[in-house]
Amino acid sequence: MSWGTELWDQFDNLEKHTQWGIDVLEKYIKFVKERTEIELSYAKQLRNLSKKYQPKKNSKEEEEYRYTSTRAFLATLNEMNDYAGQHEVISENMTSLITGELTRYVQELKQERKSHFHDGRKAQQHIETCWKQLEASKRRFERDCKEADRAQQYFEKMDADINVTKADVEKARQQAQLRHQMAEDSKAEYSSTLQKFNSEQHDHYYTHIPNIFQKIQEMEERRIVKIGESMKTFAEVDRQVIPIIGKCLDEITKAAESIDHKNDSQLVIEAFKSGFEPPGDIDFEDFTQPMKRTVSESSLSNSRGEGKSEPKFGGKSKGKLWPFIKKNKGAGPEDFSNLPPEQRRKKLQQKVDELNKDIQKEMDQRDALTKMKDVYIKNPQMGDAASVDHRLAELGQNIEKLRLEVQKFEGWLAEVEGRLPMRTEQPRRQSGLYEAQNTSAVNSCAQDRESSPDGSYTEEQSQETEMKVPATDFDDEFDDEEPLPTIGTCKALYTFEGQNEGTISVAEGEMLYVIEEDKGDGWTRIRRNEDEEGYVPTSYVEVYLDKNAKDVYKSLQKISE
Repeated sequence: MSWGTELWDQFDNLEKHTQWGIDVLEKYIKFVKERTEIELSYAKQLRNLSKKYQPKKNSKEEEEYRYTSTRAFLATLNEMNDYAGQHEVISENMTSLITGELTRYVQELKQERKSHFHDGRKAQQHIETCWKQLEASKRRFERDCKEADRAQQYFEKMDADINVTKADVEKARQQAQLRHQMAEDSKAEYSSTLQKFNSEQHDHYYTHIPNIFQKIQEMEERRIVKIGESMKTFAEVDRQVIPIIGKCLDEITKAAESIDHKNDSQLVIEAFKSGFEPPGDIDFEDFTQPMKRTVSESSLSNSRGEGKSEPKFGGKSKGKLWPFIKKNKGAGPEDFSNLPPEQRRKKLQQKVDELNKDIQKEMDQRDALTKMKDVYIKNPQMGDAASVDHRLAELGQNIEKLRLEVQKFEGWLAEVEGRLPMRTEQPRRQSGLYEAQNTSAVNSCAQDRESSPDGSYTEEQSQETEMKVPATDFDDEFDDEEPLPTIGTCKALYTFEGQNEGTISVAEGEMLYVIEEDKGDGWTRIRRNEDEEGYVPTSYVEVYLDKNAKDVYKSLQKISE
């Protein structure tokens, strides 16, 4: 099966077909190039997606990644980043192995095709020239034969005419002979030209054209093989990354299987455990006696008297100064005394561990420099031993400072651990505060620490450490504020002694006005009269909200915002 023998007369069609083959190859190159662009775009989008959901450094999100579920999600993000990398590998390999290779091949193919068809056209032009020569020789032979025939007829006519002179007859005879000779010469030339043409034509259709067409056929077959190999490479490039992609998916599955719901639940306990004991039983109050109802009332009145005789924060009312305290969101104290006992203990322990790590790092550097100094002493040509003395002194000072810091935080840690109540002790609720029995440590904890409305805790260790804020013009802004409208009433379920700034003492059974709902921090703002208002624990009161007043209050809030 050869194009040279089977398609000897299809030169134009072969030219069109081979051009179509090149067009197909270029179309495939364009297809692969667009595929590589899609892979790159997909990889970029995957990377951006992974980056978008990565936890931000030094943010609250980093703390959330201690849970197994969020760690599994982080592992998924990292694997998706690797997954995107494999799509970039696909794009790179397809570009180098297919697009680049085929582009070079197409240029070579075009040059080869141009050369073959140039040879074909040259062969056709040669055979056409031979054909024209044959036709010219044939027409000349035909013309000479006709001229010889007319000359012969003219001679015969002159020879038969008795009136013609002998000289005219002789002249006609010579002319007829000349024409016959010319016809014979033309015949010989035509015969020679015909033989030459037949030879050329035979070589053209059985040698030159088959050779040229055979080369064109081989060229086209190579093109077909090349595009087939490229398609195999196209599939192989994908197949090569499948194991790695599969490994990424396996790691995502492994991360999902590592999620431990029990462990996450325990972490929630560790994150939010306050260290306080639940309140104990409430004492029975005998109302049948005409005497005072309970001792808690006298303690409440004492606490109120104390609150009025020793006003804090420049004499500002508790209810009006509390929003100022809530807005103060600066850094907490160094000893984390604003946190509940358990959370404070965890923070202090974490700080001690960090300082110990810093000490170890400094000690490692000091040991390395000490070894370097010994080497310099033994081999002075390697360096000056005195050059590291300054750095060694700095490291020694840093280690001493860090050790002092560790001692300071360990002292606070020991203090907190001594104050934490034992689980075997059952506290009782008497006057609204969390009081424990039988141990001085628990009593100290109950007196020194209590919750504040924003969820933080304040610790009053002595009069010396008590926070005092002088009256300023800024504080006067709260005196000018209009009082909040009443949105309902409430009944005190238990007695509460408001010892912190911003709180108010209430007696069990007392009816008061509600001016601000619990916003999720466990505190409700109430008012006794125009001069007395503050926060009480939401669990200590039963609230009866007025729906209409509540709607008005919300509208005012929106307007103020």
